[in-house]
Amino acid sequence: MHPFRFGVQYGKPESPQALRETARKVEDLGYSSLFCHDHFWDSWSAIVHPAIAAENTTTLRVGTLVYAADYRHPAVLAKDFATLDLIAEGRTEFGIGAGWLTEDYQQAGIPLDRPGVRIDRMIEALEVIQGLWSGEPFQYHGEHYRIAGMVGRPLPCRPGGPPVIIGGGGRRVLTEAARRADIISLNPNLRSGTVGADAARSSVAAEFALRRQWIADAAGDRLADIEIQLNTFMALVTEDPDSVFAQFAPGFGLTVEEAREVPLVLAGTVEGICEQLHHHRETYGASYIVIHDPEVEAMAPVVSRLAGT
Repeated sequence: MHPFRFGVQYGKPESPQALRETARKVEDLGYSSLFCHDHFWDSWSAIVHPAIAAENTTTLRVGTLVYAADYRHPAVLAKDFATLDLIAEGRTEFGIGAGWLTEDYQQAGIPLDRPGVRIDRMIEALEVIQGLWSGEPFQYHGEHYRIAGMVGRPLPCRPGGPPVIIGGGGRRVLTEAARRADIISLNPNLRSGTVGADAARSSVAAEFALRRQWIADAAGDRLADIEIQLNTFMALVTEDPDSVFAQFAPGFGLTVEEAREVPLVLAGTVEGICEQLHHHRETYGASYIVIHDPEVEAMAPVVSRLAGT
């Protein structure tokens, strides 16, 4: 099992100074990473945001959960992220996904292809990006992208580039992640293009156990080297977790017992959440836990107890 580490998702700072202060606070409290998300509707630039965070910290890892492959040509993203990696002096994690949020596609006028096509395009994009990070003239002739002897510049700090994160909730994307990623973010199935009842039903414990098995089946000998990440919906330190689950369950069509076992919802005392996370690591292999910026201070005692263990 990998030791626990913790990240923070922080997409929409109130001001540049708030981003700087939050990055320093997250680092001081023992979190491993600070991420931006990649949506058009409310997040800051998924390159500028982590660059500012990196410039104001010394050990914090930065990146995005996750870049939507459809929003940028991979040659552009390869250059932008390599530049970010240089600014951060290697303290980055590169997350890439197939894109899922219908609203993004509709508002930006980007064609929303079926999931299989988007996954194919994401795989090609990752192959192009990593090829451009090789430092050698790169040729690529895929269905979606063509590269004609391009040499990627600048190159990332480490040979071959930073650790790759791929997230997903379906069998195809998790199979590809198991073969290609250093970190896999276990998600609900977001095929519907929104976070609603379908996503909630796919968040129950049995569905996450199945996803873990898909990864194990596809990873083979790589499994021991892969970090499993949970990007939580909620992390609430409370003396009354039962009321939290009772309020949360009906809105998503779950029983209270099902809601209590959803891996992406953490609720309870500090000790209770620590017990939940030990269970999640034993059951799903999940050791890399991502919360959201309003929860940073309340979850700090959990981070203090578990990080690195």
